[in-house]
Amino acid sequence: MDPDEQIETKDALAESTAEAIELGQQLWDFLTNTAEVLLRPWNAYQLGIAVGLLVLAAVLAKPIAGAFHDWLRGRTGWPRWRMRAGLVLHRRIRGILFVLLIWTTVLIMQDITWPSRSRLMVVIANLSLAWLIVSFATRLVANPLLRKLVKYGAWIWVTLRILGITAEATAFLDSVAIDFGDLRISLFLIVQAVVILGVMLTLARAISSVAANRIRNNPDISPSMQVLGAKLAQILLLGGAFFIGLKAIGIDLTGLAVLSGAIGVGLGFGLQKVVSNLVSGLIILLDKSIKPGDVISLGETFGWINSLGARYVSVVTRDGREYLIPNEDFITNEVVNWSHTDQFVRLDLKFGTGYSDDPHEVRRVAIEAAKTVGRVLSGGNRAPVCHIVGFGDSSVDYVLRFWISDPTGGLTNIRGNVYLALWDAFKEAGISIPFPQREVRVLNEALPVAMQD
Repeated sequence: MDPDEQIETKDALAESTAEAIELGQQLWDFLTNTAEVLLRPWNAYQLGIAVGLLVLAAVLAKPIAGAFHDWLRGRTGWPRWRMRAGLVLHRRIRGILFVLLIWTTVLIMQDITWPSRSRLMVVIANLSLAWLIVSFATRLVANPLLRKLVKYGAWIWVTLRILGITAEATAFLDSVAIDFGDLRISLFLIVQAVVILGVMLTLARAISSVAANRIRNNPDISPSMQVLGAKLAQILLLGGAFFIGLKAIGIDLTGLAVLSGAIGVGLGFGLQKVVSNLVSGLIILLDKSIKPGDVISLGETFGWINSLGARYVSVVTRDGREYLIPNEDFITNEVVNWSHTDQFVRLDLKFGTGYSDDPHEVRRVAIEAAKTVGRVLSGGNRAPVCHIVGFGDSSVDYVLRFWISDPTGGLTNIRGNVYLALWDAFKEAGISIPFPQREVRVLNEALPVAMQD
């Protein structure tokens, strides 16, 4: 930086400091004048009345809040959102009582005395009502930190508007600034950004939640497309709210284009796996290869799809374990989807019977035994069938094939139930289940045994 630029920078800094000192002095004068006005007799009386009403509201709130809480506990059939609204109302009973009391007092005072003698009470009543409305409205913000920022920012803005010092406060906040070349960041810009972005993101989240619920409740949309639609709606709404908020604040978005390009290149090199899983998740949702509720096998993992995430797929097994499998594994590895096109699954059981048993009777008994198991389908083209598959060393080998329509109920347990049904049916029909037998004969029994000394 050359000497001329240094001199200009020092002059600009000195000028900004002088403006801040001047505005600070003006703010101090305003506060001292306000204190003098508040200490006048009638204003002091109004402050005393307001404090007394606040104490009275606190005293009355205890029994009313207790009775209201007991009443809420008896509303067991209410939906969750209504119970939350009741709890929000319960926590603000004191504020509601104070607003009712102070506005009633203001109306009485305006009726029996001059308006100037209740002017301060009107200001306090307006402030208390505005604060109460902001407190209720900010409960729509789900994020606790964002809720506090929006709430306190709205409280400050409403207070300044009611007191009529918005222009002075804005000028003071705007004077506290830092310059980065052509970019000027002031305290007012920061406050404005927090409030506007908070409101925009809150509205976007609310709209995206409503849109996601409508998409999920639409029976004409497949489960995978429901997940994809909900995620796309959330991304588009939140992204649009963020950029619209920046534009409303007055930030030039052309500079962000270069920054986003640099960040994209860095993410591409440094977060390859994360990006790969995100892209794989989109591919899974688009090609509908798996969807929530499908029964899948991936390696040694067998279970059903619980949810599809942006980075992973949640798979719940029969033993209650939940595996978070990266989306990339479903693209690059072999996946068995037992319910891809429908929920019907065919299972094979192999068994053997003795050569002395009639194979026609064995087949009939095996089919009837399979039909007695609850989950086995027994009608149409999915009825159980039994075939001879070979003549073994110790048995005649069969295969029993049957269908089920609920693979989420498990495969091992249904196989075990069918095996038990076969055991009971064969035992009742006198059909034997042989086991391998070997006959050992000793040849040349007369050979002499050599004796050793």
